Amino acid sequence: TRYTSPDNPTRLKHFIHTKSNPDYPTATMHFPLLATFLTLALSSLTHAAELGIETTHSVSCTRKTAKGDVVHMHYRGTLASDGSEFDASYNRGSPLKFPLGAGRVIKGWDEGLLDMCVGEKRTLTIPPEYGYGDRGVGPIPGGATLVFETELMEIEGVSKDEL
Repeated sequence: TRYTSPDNPTRLKHFIHTKSNPDYPTATMHFPLLATFLTLALSSLTHAAELGIETTHSVSCTRKTAKGDVVHMHYRGTLASDGSEFDASYNRGSPLKFPLGAGRVIKGWDEGLLDMCVGEKRTLTIPPEYGYGDRGVGPIPGGATLVFETELMEIEGVSKDEL
């Protein structure tokens, strides 16, 4: 018997959910293979571009950053393509303050700055999907991969004794 898939979504759904299908007698044999293939295909789509996180200065602590913390970060942002700097809090002499994981900054920051200790430094390599996407912003062109050197200066409301 030759296996051919149904030609419309309704029949495909019926095909997959039917143990004994006279039109497609090998449905039960191919379902595990189909499920494995679909899982791998979807997995590769969701992980097409990965966020790069490199700890460049490690610090030991008991209290690390978590979603909802208001953090104070120093940073320097450059384009991965040519290394040109587009922004830096160091130039202003004042760290950026924001709630972590609240969507107030790019997704690469919300995810890449979790579980940090005060004083820790990380370099984040942020693909467009975790940055500004295809639209870009200001001096950042659409589709740009970004590199941020980051340094956690403070977790607001957490005393030095808790760190």
